[in-house]
Amino acid sequence: MPTISDVARAAGVSMSTVSYVLSGRRPISAETSARVRAAIADLGYHPHAGARALASSRTSVLALVVPLRADVNVPVIMQFVTAVVTAARAVNHDVLLLTKDEGTSGLERVAGATMVDALIVMDVESDDLRLPALGALKQPSVLIGLPDDPAGIACVDLDFAATAMECLAHLAGHGHRRIALVGPSPSVYERGTTYAGRFLDGFTKGSRELGLETVAHSCEPGTAGVRDCLAWIDTEQPGTTALVVHNEEALGPLLEELRARGRRIPGDLSIVAVCPRDVATAGPVRLTSADIPAHEVGTLAVQTAMDLLDGRPAPGARLLPPILVERDSCAPPPG
Repeated sequence: MPTISDVARAAGVSMSTVSYVLSGRRPISAETSARVRAAIADLGYHPHAGARALASSRTSVLALVVPLRADVNVPVIMQFVTAVVTAARAVNHDVLLLTKDEGTSGLERVAGATMVDALIVMDVESDDLRLPALGALKQPSVLIGLPDDPAGIACVDLDFAATAMECLAHLAGHGHRRIALVGPSPSVYERGTTYAGRFLDGFTKGSRELGLETVAHSCEPGTAGVRDCLAWIDTEQPGTTALVVHNEEALGPLLEELRARGRRIPGDLSIVAVCPRDVATAGPVRLTSADIPAHEVGTLAVQTAMDLLDGRPAPGARLLPPILVERDSCAPPPG
């Protein structure tokens, strides 16, 4: 088992500094404290009962759990990370970033070593196996996401179902009746990631309520995935005049493929994207988009965590309403 000496050596500090970080008996700089806690996490060090008893004060550190799987869009995820770090800094907290896909073991390791005051957890699944472990921890937790059963845990996120319906209503307002959804990669759906499922549910409901003809298909990132997705849409629903794209990584290859086929946007095909604003305006066409409010969601997650630490009850699930910005990619259908 790793010892306090091992932690001190890995962090480049004295054993007394490690002890002070754990006990809170003396002020330690945020940078040194974060380095010590990172070494504790890496080594899997668990202080003995006496050391834990001394840890009566807060650590001034929040854990942000964001598994960097192969199918996540890292630039978009980093917008959430930046928002959490900035909001945490405003309340004098540092952030310990956990990016390994460890399931419950990483949560228990960090919480058991009294390394953090609270945990913020991303990449939430419908029936997330981490929820029972989070409920058993003494530290409060906040989810950026919405599981099927959010009872008893604080959640913040964009209202993805309402966002899908807003995208369809916008295109229907331009006169489109045959619309296709370019969804996330198949693995995102297979894993049960809730934002994808909630968006698809809203897309299906909105199609029915607006009387639209629609199809939905997952899309692997890259040119080959885009070509396969477009071929499927053309086969299943000929005459599609608009796309809702809920896949940031597919946007660039999609626009390039449509340009290569001579399909004008919005003259031949209208597009509404679900993405951050900087992504929507970075391509050859300024895309009408429903915003991914990373800054607002990350800030709200930190505020919720601090409320829980101060003994204020969390309001349950808080879903931000969609904000759709009209740009240059939508027009009435051709003809």
